[in-house]
Amino acid sequence: MSAVAASAFDVVVVGSGIVGLGHALAASDRGLSVVVVDRAATLAGASVRNFGHLCFTPQAGLAREFAALSRPLWLRLATDAGLWLRESGTLVVARHADELRVLEEVAAERGGDSAFTGDLGRDVAGRPEIELLDRAELESRAPVGPGTAVGGAFLPADLQVNPRQAGAALAGYLAGRGVEFRYRTAVTGVRAGVVETTRGRIDAGTVIVAVNHDIDQLYPEVAERVGILRCGLDMLRVDASLRAPLVAPLLTGWSLLRYAAFAGTPSAAGLRERLHREHPQLAALDLNQMYTQLPGGSLIVGDTHYRGDAVSPFQAEGASETLLDLTAELFAVPRPRVIERWQGVYASGPNDFLIEEPEPGVHLVAATTGIGMTTGLGLAESVVAGFYASAQSAPLAHPTKGTS
Repeated sequence: MSAVAASAFDVVVVGSGIVGLGHALAASDRGLSVVVVDRAATLAGASVRNFGHLCFTPQAGLAREFAALSRPLWLRLATDAGLWLRESGTLVVARHADELRVLEEVAAERGGDSAFTGDLGRDVAGRPEIELLDRAELESRAPVGPGTAVGGAFLPADLQVNPRQAGAALAGYLAGRGVEFRYRTAVTGVRAGVVETTRGRIDAGTVIVAVNHDIDQLYPEVAERVGILRCGLDMLRVDASLRAPLVAPLLTGWSLLRYAAFAGTPSAAGLRERLHREHPQLAALDLNQMYTQLPGGSLIVGDTHYRGDAVSPFQAEGASETLLDLTAELFAVPRPRVIERWQGVYASGPNDFLIEEPEPGVHLVAATTGIGMTTGLGLAESVVAGFYASAQSAPLAHPTKGTS
């Protein structure tokens, strides 16, 4: 059997989700030769099984830094890659006084300069990151049932994309710039300067492993040491017959317990205690009750969360029934008609991100709290800026593109 010739690139990206594509974008922007390798035939993982909600404002810490880097990149790609993007902001409905207090505390904390008003942030310049709304203002913007809200908030910096189109559009844009894609190609081993695949060896200046929860396949010792699990979730696409369009992603009190900026407020502990006491069945689902509307008018509804080393493929119907009941109650509409159901799976860890370099020139990167769409492009920009500015991984002198 004849040997398969190796090919060489400055950067080899393993994984074609948003985090992997973000690294390919950052490397391509710097003039590096890039190949993206994925065992799947198309983008079908966490990067399409989500709300398409780019929730920059609710982030804190490192996630907030990456969110601030991501926002201008998404705005740029709306033009350059032709992807559907809505400068929608985010609406938050407060249905109880303690939910409104959480929003008030974050609004007070974020009263200074916004993190999102730099390059391409002119659309939100001069506006507070969190605009508090009274009941009438919230109900005039969100088609919730009359009398449902006590108030709410609007987060003007947040954006919305169509998760079923965004990744494919980005991949097409990168391919047009010379990034090579090798789908249906499994990676069998990674070491400094070399990626072994089922279609031959690829020599690399730098390797980015961005395979989300499958990090436990290529680097099981890292996944075990860090505590990376798989998080499964239940989501629906429905025809909800809303009385008016949902002009922005909509968060609820359950969402305030999930995002660090809200969950870190003094009032969040009391909110959590009340919701868990009054709705133990919803707490058991680890609920994030939120909604986005796709361009065609259908509504994405979700979501629940359950974790383990493996996620059972069998979804309990009770979770979907609960999501439908909650939707009908919040919007004061008949029980929605289900168009599609799906199970999402993403990496879940003790921190927001996995960023490790197990050996020089090999980077393991993942968003590990389900915020990859929001922060992935900024995470990638930060990682690539770090190795490109260093001597660890200088570009290969004469990269050769082509099928190995």
